[in-house]
Amino acid sequence: MISYLTTQLHLPLTKAANTLTNFGGTSSLTPLLGAFIADSFAGRFWTITFASIIYQIGMTLLTISAILPALRPPPCKGEEVCVVANTAQLSILYIALLLGALGSGGIRPCVVAFGADQFDESDPKQTTKTWKYFNWYYFCMGAAALVAVTVLVYIQDNVGWGLGLGIPTVAMFLSVITFVGGFKLYRHFDPSGSPFTRLIQVAVAAFRKRKLRMISDPTLLYTNDEIDAPISLDGILTHTKHMSFLDKAAIVTERDNLKPGQVPNPWRLSTVHRVEELKSVIRMGPIGASGILLITAYAQQGTFFLQQAKTMNRHLTKSFQIPAGSMSVFTTVAMLSTIVFYDRVFVKIARKFTGLDRGITFLHRMGIGFVISIIATLVAGFVEIKRKSVAIEHGLLDKPHTMVPISFLWLIPQYSLHGVAEAFMSIGHMEFFYDQAPESMRSTATALFWMAISIGNYVSTLLVTVVHKFSAKPDGSNWLPDNNLNRGKLEYFYWVITVLQAVNLVYYLWCAKIYTYKPVQVHHNKEDNSPGKNELQLLSSKK
Repeated sequence: MISYLTTQLHLPLTKAANTLTNFGGTSSLTPLLGAFIADSFAGRFWTITFASIIYQIGMTLLTISAILPALRPPPCKGEEVCVVANTAQLSILYIALLLGALGSGGIRPCVVAFGADQFDESDPKQTTKTWKYFNWYYFCMGAAALVAVTVLVYIQDNVGWGLGLGIPTVAMFLSVITFVGGFKLYRHFDPSGSPFTRLIQVAVAAFRKRKLRMISDPTLLYTNDEIDAPISLDGILTHTKHMSFLDKAAIVTERDNLKPGQVPNPWRLSTVHRVEELKSVIRMGPIGASGILLITAYAQQGTFFLQQAKTMNRHLTKSFQIPAGSMSVFTTVAMLSTIVFYDRVFVKIARKFTGLDRGITFLHRMGIGFVISIIATLVAGFVEIKRKSVAIEHGLLDKPHTMVPISFLWLIPQYSLHGVAEAFMSIGHMEFFYDQAPESMRSTATALFWMAISIGNYVSTLLVTVVHKFSAKPDGSNWLPDNNLNRGKLEYFYWVITVLQAVNLVYYLWCAKIYTYKPVQVHHNKEDNSPGKNELQLLSSKK
């Protein structure tokens, strides 16, 4: 899309980069709304269905704008200054992107959770399949991205943007029809009411009873399996000692006027399960936030990495060159290869040392991804120094549109390292949110994953804007120039991100060290190789 905005709509580089990162940020923020709708009243299936229709409309509008000349500025002529898209043309673009963002809000938090819902976690035979599902879900996403950055980008660059955008629009239409057609095959779970309301009720009840003395025996706290049944199909959350001030919401007092068989006022009295739901969400916050800067680093692939590639020799043969927009194929291939290696080799080896079914915990997996991401942006800075040195040697410093005689292969390490980092960190991040969230909030938890991506994109926009503003000098030079990358200091920008990620890694290690896993009592209802029907077994989510 960066190529479409700069070559077809003629937007300046920084404006185009910020438009895309803002769109990415909004697309990752709207899942909070979609998750609320799904978990509260609509259910995941219908949320996915209606959101897909909205997304389809947005894609159709974007395709039409690429086909009709009236919706684009005229092509550039020679060395003349290109005409930038007018307000009406940009409005069409922004409406299409907004519809895409709204559609993503319903699709992203629900698709992965809806897929994981198809596994019965109470069956011991399926305990390892959920984490495998996350690996292969991400693999399928990566495979689709691989087609996008190869076949579709080639069509967009060599045939036309109308066909290049039209193909995924038709594919999206067919996928919606296929998804809806499988309605009777899926496991469906009824929504259990607004999770946000329950969290607020616990907070209010705890605040009302803030002056009470905490009881020493947690077994005296209020429990009611009957009213918690709809939100604890896989098991009841057990009491934890942390954040004990919230436990006051489960202390029964005379003012609660609780009678046998009566449902209490949830704004005054909460069950231990509901208190632990709030604790789980609070505990997830610091770990979830640590993924923001990795997304900020990753976002550069669609902007400045691509601009580097445009200036370099991308020819594989005399007559064929790799489109700059297809350079991310190296990220995708590295990610896909790492997922296969992780699932087929790494887990089996790690399992021998850790005894865990998944090989290593998702926290360890995320930590590995953070380290690799730091290396990726560090390497990117040195590659940019090399690219500019070649430009200087050949007198191309002030010729931004002339190809610098340096091979695109120099960019492969930074692209590939980001792919490896994503396979470790992003999948681990998604696993963490799904596994550690209360079961009635899994769409919401997946939305938190996308919210971290959203904030990461916004941080990228903020960082680009701040660096562009404060690195500007009276002579017109800038770390991130709009028109001549050869005169910039892009390597400094990469190293700023590297330092920020290093600080973030220290923060993450501290959060991971003090983190308390969600304790759950799982009801086993299978007859084969499982405890009795009414027996409870305390499990750790480290499994």
